[in-house]
Amino acid sequence: QVQLVESGGGLVQAGGSLRLSCVASGRTSSIYTMGWFRQAPGKEREFVATVSRSGGSTYYADSVKGRFTISRDNAKNMLYLQMMSLKPEDTAVYSCAAARYPIVPATSPNSYDYWGQGTQVTVSS
Repeated sequence: QVQLVESGGGLVQAGGSLRLSCVASGRTSSIYTMGWFRQAPGKEREFVATVSRSGGSTYYADSVKGRFTISRDNAKNMLYLQMMSLKPEDTAVYSCAAARYPIVPATSPNSYDYWGQGTQVTVSS
């Protein structure tokens, strides 16, 4: 089993930045692709970004492309999401996810086997 815990969420003004972190524990050697998803109130879970095991391949939702950057540090079992130029529509609970298979790009929630509890990001206008 793998446990994922996110941190770094908070309240920020539009145009501001936040960096989300996700630490993995347990059988981390079984993790391949990792990703970030978000869910706003009353909306379905939405793909944000994904990264391959090596970190060399990344893929983003059109809505965040050019503003968000996903990265990982396998030595520290960490996943990051650097978010810049935040907009009110980025407000959501952000969750990290890990897959046991090297699926690239993994944009569907069904591709992931492990999920964190999420961290709230609120962007005020």
